[in-house]
Amino acid sequence: MHPTRRALLASPLALAAPAALAQPLERVTLQLKWVTQAQFAGYYVAAARGFYRAAGLDVRIQPGGPDVAPPQVIAGNRADVVVEWMPAALAARERGVALVNIAQPFKRSGLMLTCRAETGIRAPADLRGRTLGVWFSGNEYPFLAWMARLGLRTDGTPAGVHVLRQGFNVDPLLQRQADCVSTMTYNEYWQVIDGGFRPEQLTVFRYEEQGVATLEDGLYVLESRLADAAFVARMARFVKASMEGWAWARANPDAAAQIVLDNDASGAQTIAHQRRMMGEIARLLDAEAGGRLLPADYERTVATLLSSGGDSPVISRAPSGAWTHRVMDAIR
Repeated sequence: MHPTRRALLASPLALAAPAALAQPLERVTLQLKWVTQAQFAGYYVAAARGFYRAAGLDVRIQPGGPDVAPPQVIAGNRADVVVEWMPAALAARERGVALVNIAQPFKRSGLMLTCRAETGIRAPADLRGRTLGVWFSGNEYPFLAWMARLGLRTDGTPAGVHVLRQGFNVDPLLQRQADCVSTMTYNEYWQVIDGGFRPEQLTVFRYEEQGVATLEDGLYVLESRLADAAFVARMARFVKASMEGWAWARANPDAAAQIVLDNDASGAQTIAHQRRMMGEIARLLDAEAGGRLLPADYERTVATLLSSGGDSPVISRAPSGAWTHRVMDAIR
């Protein structure tokens, strides 16, 4: 047979071989806790840089928002894995949505209470009788634990504090409707600064420094799905690729901020804000554990929540089975 003819006959098979060997990407749907921003840069980076695709995954990232509760989303089978704060995850677990922590990229809390210094607030004892803006939707639990530790009621009585249900902004502070508001180190605090306050005009209480910090932005799945070995293997590849995304974002903060901005369908974000946020987020990440939840950090969170007291405690007892290393141990 003529060499050219042999090559022509062989070429369809040669071209078909890679397609036959290629495996279809496995779908993973990730639900974020909040809107598209650098708080979730690692996941957007992992998608943009091809880390998920290299792991054989087609990851769909669903932004959150004020009307989105990750536990409800995953309970409704609209996500495979969610980003959630541990207090909210444990509360959901006690109420019947059996969330399990499979990885913990964030080690430190970014939650703060930011107060106008002109009110005379200098120390936690000065909070008595004040109006404090507090986020709900699961973010209120560390605050309630802190107030319980201080012995301050949250029902508006003179001996306690008046709780203002704060929207996801800092308007109550800017408009002087509240003495203090909830802020994150990487977001709302800078909104206060951009709103005209100077750092010396503010008194800031970091939850980490008050001894009531709880774990934030962990990855959670439904307990029932962990019985499926294929699902565990898929989550192991997802977590590994996600942590690669976080490592890249930490090493390339400006580029990571741009990737986040490229994924912001709302058009509300700015590159300056995302760069500043990424710099702050990097300080909260656990660069050493690689996403593996440290039991001591979990126990600290549980102890803080159990100390909250009140008529409606966050959790009534120490949870069982609320975290696992099965996924981390399956990473290759």
